[in-house]
Amino acid sequence: LVPLLFSFKNFNRIMETANHSTVTEFILAGLSKEPELQLPLFLLFLGIYMLTVLGNLGMITLIGLSPHLHTPMYFFLSNLSFIDLCHSTVITPKMLVNFVMEKNIISYPECMTQLYFFLIFAISECHMLAAMAYDRYVAICSPLLYGVIMSPCLCFWLTVGVYILAVIGSTIHTAFMLRLLLCKTNVINHYFCDLFPLLELSCSSIYINELLVLFLSAFNIVTPALTILSSYILIIASILRIRSTEGRAKAFSTCSSHISAVALFYGSAAFMYLQPSSVSSMDQGKVSSVFYTIIVPIIASFWITSVIFHLI
Repeated sequence: LVPLLFSFKNFNRIMETANHSTVTEFILAGLSKEPELQLPLFLLFLGIYMLTVLGNLGMITLIGLSPHLHTPMYFFLSNLSFIDLCHSTVITPKMLVNFVMEKNIISYPECMTQLYFFLIFAISECHMLAAMAYDRYVAICSPLLYGVIMSPCLCFWLTVGVYILAVIGSTIHTAFMLRLLLCKTNVINHYFCDLFPLLELSCSSIYINELLVLFLSAFNIVTPALTILSSYILIIASILRIRSTEGRAKAFSTCSSHISAVALFYGSAAFMYLQPSSVSSMDQGKVSSVFYTIIVPIIASFWITSVIFHLI
C-alpha cells in the first residue's frame, strides 16, 4: 500500500500542475446505443457485478479468518480477489450509470483518476497471475521444497513487486496522457476512460503515447504470459508423470479454471493493446474490454472457490 499512497500523492500533484485540456468533461458513449438493450444489459451487468463483489469479498474474508488457509497459495488467491474486486469496482458502477442515464457525464479529473486506477489493477492482475503460476509450478514440480522456496518473505516481496510494477506503469501512462490537449470532441467512444479512446480525442501528437502503450503493454502482457506458459508446460509434464488417475484429475482441476481465466484476460487485453490504434476498432475494443474488466473478475472468483473446495 505504501507505493500506492506515494504514487497517488504524486498523481494528485501532477493533476494540480498539469496543463488541463480544453475539454473539462466527457460523455461516455457506453456499450450499446440500442434503447431496447439498455435495461437487459443493466440487469445483466448488475448481477455480474454483485456476484463479483460477493464472491471476492467472501473469499478474502474466508481466507483471512481461516488459519489453515494462511499458506502461499491462498495468500496469492486473496490478493487476486482484492485486485479483481477493485478492478471491477473502478469500471462497472460508472458503466451501469450509462444504461439508466441519457448522458453519462464524467469530469476530466474523474476520467484521469479512473484511467489511473484501472491501469493499476489491470497491470497488477497480469503480474499476479504470473506469480500464482510460479507458485503452482513449485507446488506441483517440487512439492518437497515448496515450504522452503515459497517462504513468507518471498511471497511478500513478490506481491510488493506486483504492485510496484503496476503503480509505475500506471503513473507513466497517466502522466503522458495529462500532457495531451484533448479538444477534438468530448465524447469518449467507450464505457470507461481507456487509453486508446482518449488518444482519439487528442489534438496533440500521440506518437510517444502509442510507443509507450506498445512497449509497456508488451512488458506487462507478454512477460507474465511467457512466465505462465513456461510454468504450465512444466506443470503439465509433471502431472502426466503422476501414476494415480485421481491425483492427475485433482491436479488438473486446480489448473483448468486458472488457465481459462488467464486465456480470457491475456487474450482480450492483447487484442486491445498489442496492435496499432489505426487498425483497431473501438467497437471491437469494447467487446474485448468487457472480458478483462467484467467477465474475468467473476471467473476468477469462481476459480478461487473451486480451488478451495478441491484442495481443502
